[in-house]
Amino acid sequence: MTNIALFQNLINRYNAVAFTHNYIWGFSFKGNIYMAITTSEVMPFVCKLDKASRGAGMALRFCPDTAQKMVLMAGAQVLCSEMYFNQLCESEKYNKGEIFEKLVAEHFGQVWEKDNVPFTEDGDITVKGIAYQIKYQKATFCNEKSIANLEKKS
Repeated sequence: MTNIALFQNLINRYNAVAFTHNYIWGFSFKGNIYMAITTSEVMPFVCKLDKASRGAGMALRFCPDTAQKMVLMAGAQVLCSEMYFNQLCESEKYNKGEIFEKLVAEHFGQVWEKDNVPFTEDGDITVKGIAYQIKYQKATFCNEKSIANLEKKS
């Protein structure tokens, strides 16, 4: 299978088991942290295929370059400054993805609590009845091995 075919195959298989197909993407650009709200239709334009760790095949990742950030900028809004975000990351026990989730929840007037609910069962946040998965830059969606294991369960 070519890399292009494998890339699309991973996206399709991920979407087949995902609870929601709505996303809030987070990324830094020119000193700010942005969030963009889209559907899964944007995945082929902002994600990439990368080698997974520990022999798990290839991975689907959100690690946007400048051109991919520009795709998201059309509907993006500033969430906070990069300096503020980095200060939070240094002062909190959570990672950047979790800090981004917390800021998104607060943006929508919600209280964030860390959870471990699988992406197959719910989104990371629900706003006006719509569930969203939240992904911050450098996030991994899945790898070949994890998707194969999920497919065996369903």
